[in-house]
Order: sequence, then structure tokens, then C-alpha cells
Amino acid sequence: MNTEIENTKIILKKYGQEHLLNSYDKLSEKDKKTLLDEIDKIDFELMNSLYNKTKQEEKKEKDKITPIDYLDKYKLKDEFKYYENIGKKSIKEGQLAAVTMAGGQGTRLGHTGPKGTYDIGLDSHKSLFELLCDNLKEEGKKYGVTIPWFIMTSRENNKETIEFFEKNKYFGYQKDKNLFFFIQGELPMMDTEGKILIGEDGLVKLAADGHGGIYEALVKTGMIKKMTEMGIKWIFIGGVDNCLVKMVDPVLMGIAIDKKVTVACKSVVKANPKEKVGVFCRKNGKPNVIEYTEITDEMAESTDENGELLYGESHILCNLFSVDAVERMGAKPLPYHIAYKKATYIDKNGKVVVPDSPNAYKFEAFLFDAFGEVDEMAVLRVKREEEFAPVKNADSVGVDCPKTARELYENFYKLK
Repeated sequence: MNTEIENTKIILKKYGQEHLLNSYDKLSEKDKKTLLDEIDKIDFELMNSLYNKTKQEEKKEKDKITPIDYLDKYKLKDEFKYYENIGKKSIKEGQLAAVTMAGGQGTRLGHTGPKGTYDIGLDSHKSLFELLCDNLKEEGKKYGVTIPWFIMTSRENNKETIEFFEKNKYFGYQKDKNLFFFIQGELPMMDTEGKILIGEDGLVKLAADGHGGIYEALVKTGMIKKMTEMGIKWIFIGGVDNCLVKMVDPVLMGIAIDKKVTVACKSVVKANPKEKVGVFCRKNGKPNVIEYTEITDEMAESTDENGELLYGESHILCNLFSVDAVERMGAKPLPYHIAYKKATYIDKNGKVVVPDSPNAYKFEAFLFDAFGEVDEMAVLRVKREEEFAPVKNADSVGVDCPKTARELYENFYKLK
């Protein structure tokens, strides 16, 4: 152990991060080992480059933004059945897996615990996890298969998530046979001086690397290898907080297979031109998603000859990928975006600092940044009231909250 500490000290000195061992002597033997392991996993060159990025004024290249073609699911007519039949065949052959991103906590909802364990207030009092599972099982029965379910947790909520599933007998799934858990990647948080923060526990202050970390996590944890061994060819990736998410959609799959694209995404039309959502587009000819902050008022309000918004297809985090595409995307990290956040930490004097304003940098990747890696993708417009009921805010906010999600869910399933 002494040799390990000495080697760690040499590395930390090289990068000016010696303070990470300030609390080392006060830690338990178990935490001492954990801290050394955490430090060993840090890519200090990457962290230096990310910190330097915070000091640079971001150079915005003039990207050429153009609209992207899409299909409206309910205007397909004869093609609907055609695509549906192609997708059904693939699902029946066991070629589809579902991935749920569930690394978050329910803090904004006033919930203590993983977000997926949250009860949105239905009469059944089912959690988000159970609602998603119900839908998966129901769809599996239609096609005579069990859809394998892969759940991405975080270091923070992994243990609690698995315990929740265990307590509920895995909702009828079988762990390690058709239900798999894997942990999202993390990156250290840094202060404005470029020092990596120490958390209240004396360990490195880590934060999840954003939903764009899904590709790398699937590859590094061996989940892609497992999928390949199971004969899976398509992966639907969605968030845990959308209680109406339709993870098994033969029409979406049929379109992807027929058009020979490796990515197919769902969209809902913007509620209004100024809705604060990312929208599908082409950036320099490649498929992409552009944030609402990057769209001019003129672009936001532009319409086609049918009066439809040219930039009206909202990205709702409902995406289908071929296994090969995810493997390629996970081979190298996506570019990281910088967020300035509040973070409680231990200062150099060993005191806990609880900030009342942002004080630290968090680095995260966005899932849609990988879209630019493919030449073509399909976008399928679906109905908001049928497939998009996110639970992101407390009821007091009034939108994308338990109340609105509950109403959409009850209306769709005719529960009231």
C-alpha cells in the first residue's frame, strides 16, 4: 500500500492535485482503498484539457443549419402496415433490447431515492420502473418473446435501485438472464482554479457524465458484448422519467430496417415555435439536434408550404440504434459540455463548504452529439399525448411534472 501511495503522490504532484490526499489519514481502510482507486482512474490529461476549455471563449463556427426530413407515424397510410410488419418480424426473432437511463435521483420531485422508484400518484401507486416494465411485458407477450431490459444506474443509486427491484421480485423479470444493470460513467468536478473537488466523504467528488455517456458505458461494462451474444441487433434507448415511453415500436424498427439506417428517433411537434426544446435538424449536412438557444426567432417561426414548422421536431430522448452503431459510438468519448453547478466539498483546511451559488464545473456529454457520426437517420413524428409524459419538475412548476404525466397516462390508458 505504501508504494501505491507514493506512486499516487507522484502523479498528483505532476498535475497539481496533491490536495486529493489531504483527508487520507482520516479515512477508514476501505475508503482509503476507494480513494486510491478513484485517483488511479482519473484521466488527468483529459481533466486538464476540460478545465482549459472553461477558460477559453468558445469559438462558434458558422454551422449551416437546414431542416431534416421526417415521417409522421399517423400519415403513413399503406406504408404503416408495411413498416410495422418488418418491425414485428425482427421483434419476434428476439432482435430488440430496451435500455433505460435511470442514473438520476428524484431530488427535484422531493423524492428520496432513485428517480425510477418514484410514484407519480396513480391509484395503483406503481413506480416509474413498474410502469415501464408493465409496458415491456405487455409488448413482449404480443410477440411471444421477453424483451431484454438493460438499466443504466449511477454509482450514487445503483445499490438502492437493485435493492428496489429485488424487493419487488424484479417485476417478473430475471436478473442476469433478461434484466441487467450497469453503471454510468463519471467525471470529477473541478473548482474555478482547476482543482478537483473532494466530497464530504473525503473521496473524489464525482458527477455523472451526462446521457451521452450511454454509448461508452454500454461498451465498457460489457453490455454490448452480452447483447451480441444474445442475438440482439437493435437497442431502444429512453429515459426512466417518461411514463408513456414506447420502447417496443415495430413501425420505428421497420423504418430503420427498410431505410437501412443505423439510428431512428422519435419526435413530437413543438407545442409552439418558442418551446424550449432541442429540435432535429441537419448541421453541415449531417443529422443533428440543435438547442433552442441556437435557433434564431426567424428559424423558430419558419414554416413549409403546409404551414408546418421547419424546425418543429422535438428530440424526446426516444432513440433506436443498431448494436453496431452503439459499439462504434462507444469506442471514443463524445465532446464534453461544461455546466457550472453548486457543489458541496471539503476545502484544504478540512472544512465542509456548502455554497449558495454555483462554484464548480461539471462535464457532461449529450447523447445526440453522436448523431453527427452517421450519414443518415430516420425521424418519426409521434403524438405527444401517446408517447411523451415526462416527470422532470415538481407539481408547483406546472409542466412536465407528476400531475401532467399522471393525467396523460390516465387518459391514454383510459383509467378515469
